[in-house]
Order: sequence, then C-alpha cells, then structure tokens
Amino acid sequence: MTTAPLRKDAARNWERIVAVARDLVDHGTPLQLNDVARRAQLGVGTVYRHFPTAEALLETVAAPCLEALAAHGEQALADEDPRRALTGFLTRTIEAQVTDASLPAVTAAPTDTLPRTTELKRTLWSVGAQLLERARDAGAVRADLTSDDLVPLMCGIAYAANVHSSPAARTETARRYLIALLEGLYGAAPASR
Repeated sequence: MTTAPLRKDAARNWERIVAVARDLVDHGTPLQLNDVARRAQLGVGTVYRHFPTAEALLETVAAPCLEALAAHGEQALADEDPRRALTGFLTRTIEAQVTDASLPAVTAAPTDTLPRTTELKRTLWSVGAQLLERARDAGAVRADLTSDDLVPLMCGIAYAANVHSSPAARTETARRYLIALLEGLYGAAPASR
C-alpha cells in the first residue's frame, strides 16, 4: 500500500511529533499522545490523525534504528567470514539495544501496530538466524546454539548493561558482556554427562 506524500505543513507536523516523541522516549517518559500534542504545540486531533495510538508513534520512533540494523544485517550476510559477520551483527544489535530507548519496547512487544515494524523485525530475526546458521555450519560457533537462543541472550546482555552501568558506560559495558558471551558461543560444546 502506498500513501500520498504529505502536504508541507502536515509533513512538518509529523516531523515535530516524531521529534517530541523521540525526546520523551530518550528521557524515559512514557508516550501519551495528549502530552506529545501539548509539547509539540499542536492540536490533539493533529497528533491522532498521524498516529492513532502511542504504540504506532513509538514504532515510528524506533523505525530508523530497525532499518539501520536490517541494512547492517543484510551487509553482514555478504561477509565471507561467518564468525566476523555474526559478531558484527550481534555487536551492532546490542549497541542499538542500549543506545536507542525505543528499541527494547518495540522489539519485545508481542504484536506490532505498523506493518513496517513487523516486516523489519522479521528481517532482523531472519538475518540473525541465517548468520548463526552460517557460523554453525562453518564450525565457528557451538553446534548446540539455536537462533531461538540469540534473542534472550541479547536481551539479557542489554538488561545487564542497563542495570549495572551508567548511561555513559552502557555501550562499553554491553560490548564487554557480549565479548564474554561470544567467547562461550565460539567455544566447543560441553561434553554430555
């Protein structure tokens, strides 16, 4: 489905709404459309015409990050070194999780409001699974690791970095935790007892 381009004033309003929402999310303030309208100095109806729900607005705020991650993942698939490709993708993903406050809520949501969000999330899951499979087939990662393991492991690292470090150190802490995890992933599978 294609949509007609917005008039200039409507496009400016859309950009203002998204900028205000981005600022609120970055400061940990829950999105409420009436609050967004007030802060953007727009009528509530204008905000609701662009974004019928706070979830749609949050997904719009997260979209640039999801798009960048999906593009990076597609590039990683072209890397001939499966281990390097997986490591690069996971590193970029964990950095996004701890630097973009909109991303954790959107990626953890059980349902999506916008079809574009669903499409981007599917792309990310698919790319991650392909990168892991390539690395596993090359013997670069543990044979017992599945793609279903990646999301909870990455969420765990992001959560730990958010809880156990200051905002200024969060990215570096997440990278350190990821390196520790990757060393475990790249090691030999434990012998069964």
